[in-house]
This record gives sequence, C-alpha cells and structure tokens, in this order.
Amino acid sequence: VSNAGVGMAGPLECQSLSAMQSLMDTNFFGLVRLVKEVLPDMKRRRGGHIVVISSIMGLQGIVFNDIYSASKFAVEGFCESLVVQALRFNVAISLVEPGPVMTEFETKLYEEAERADYSRTDPETAEIFTNLYLRNSKDVFASLGQTPEDIAEHTLRVIEAARPPFRHQTNAAYTPMAALKHADPSGALVTDAFYKLVFKYDAVLRFGLR
Repeated sequence: VSNAGVGMAGPLECQSLSAMQSLMDTNFFGLVRLVKEVLPDMKRRRGGHIVVISSIMGLQGIVFNDIYSASKFAVEGFCESLVVQALRFNVAISLVEPGPVMTEFETKLYEEAERADYSRTDPETAEIFTNLYLRNSKDVFASLGQTPEDIAEHTLRVIEAARPPFRHQTNAAYTPMAALKHADPSGALVTDAFYKLVFKYDAVLRFGLR
C-alpha cells in the first residue's frame, strides 16, 4: 500500500518551485520508487497487489490545488499505463480515490494557508483564495469529509476483493463530478459548472453543504 503524501494549496504565484518539486518527489516519485522495488518480485512470483492511495483530484483538478492535483494526475497516469502490463503477470493495481478526509494533514494545510504571505499574487486572487476558497473548503470538509477509519475500511475491501478493482472512489458525493468530465470530452461542461459554483453560486453551495 502506497500512502505517502503531502499537500499544497494556494495561488500558484505564491508557491516556490522547490516546494513543488518536493511535493512531486513524495506524491509521485515516492510511488515510483516503491513500485520499482516490489514489482520485479511480484512478476517473478506471478502474483501480487499494489494499492495506491490516490485522490478524487487525480481525476478532476480543483481550483487552487494546481500542483497537488498535478501530482495525483501523474499517479493516475502512471498506474493506468502500468496496469495492463501488470495484469500479464497476475499482478493487480488498485487506485483508492478519496475526497476530503478529516485528518491533521488537512488541518495543518489550511492553518498554513491562513497564515501565508500572498503579496506575490494580485489582490483579487488573494481575496478569492482567502475569502472564497478557504471558507468553502471548511464547509466541504465539515459536510462531506470522511474519517481515516472509513478510508481504511474502503482500502481493506479493495485488498480483500476476489477481483480487485482498478479504481475505487470512497465518497459517492463526488461521482457526479467525475461523471461530468467524461460526459463532455471538450471540458466545457465541467469548467462551466465549477466556474459558476465558485464565482456565481458560492453562497448557494455553502448553504447546501451546511
């Protein structure tokens, strides 16, 4: 089970390249290093199961999570490319894709975001992040967040499955979001939906979550 991960949220201009590289080294290359270690022996034995804790943000990018989403997209692409070869050797690969999970990971992330310096971006972007994104995110976590124990139960079901799924989403509330993306290959539908949620109907979104 590959579960190492770090987060990053905020305006792109306020994030250093070194911090981005460090995040990718953990979230993506940490997985690659692990798979390189275990896959050869699994192939020799013609049996094994690699379970990767990914994220719903590996399927759909979320505003102000540019680099974190990029790392999870990399994880998804890596596993999607590898799974066909692995199946030839009777090795299963499963992606567990949670939405928000209520842990110290997220608490620390948002505490750091509230204290951060946003002078490197324009005032409008800083305002959108601090007064729209952070406020809405707290409502999302309070309303839709899962416990670590819940994610562990989902992961256990994936491990014990007779035919392990390639993808397993843990939170049904995010299924429509993923479906929107597949419904319109041009990307216009999901982009328009998210734009309206963030900039036109954010008060309705918060009310609905509460």
